[in-house]
Amino acid sequence: MDDVVYSEPGSSWWPVLWGPAFAVAGYLLELLTGPASGALWSFVGLGLMLGAVLWVNGRRRISSVRLTAEDLFQGRERLSVEKIAKFEDVGLPTGARVLGGAWTAPRGTTGVPLQLSDGTVVLGWARDPEAFLRALRGVVRG
Repeated sequence: MDDVVYSEPGSSWWPVLWGPAFAVAGYLLELLTGPASGALWSFVGLGLMLGAVLWVNGRRRISSVRLTAEDLFQGRERLSVEKIAKFEDVGLPTGARVLGGAWTAPRGTTGVPLQLSDGTVVLGWARDPEAFLRALRGVVRG
């Protein structure tokens, strides 16, 4: 497996803790007003936690960025680094395809136009575009 030059996970796992935290808060609030059901709040916390696991896992799949010496992975799409001809001073034409298969770059990311060897321009993206461009400088030949 190639060494990873640049990586963004898409999401951290800490939102998984929101569900149990809300359940504990609900349980404690219910204790203040009368009898509380620990089993019910446990199920609520577990349900919220499982929902968060699905959400975080999805975000990690569709919003992650990984760059190796051979390939650029944007979400679930793989682009060979050899196909990237230019990544600095590239204009973004209207209607350029977004890497990863979405209509727009994921929320919280900044678009990075990439000109491919066939002359087309696609929109890559990263949360830290400067670090992403530095990493591209190290692997793109040309």
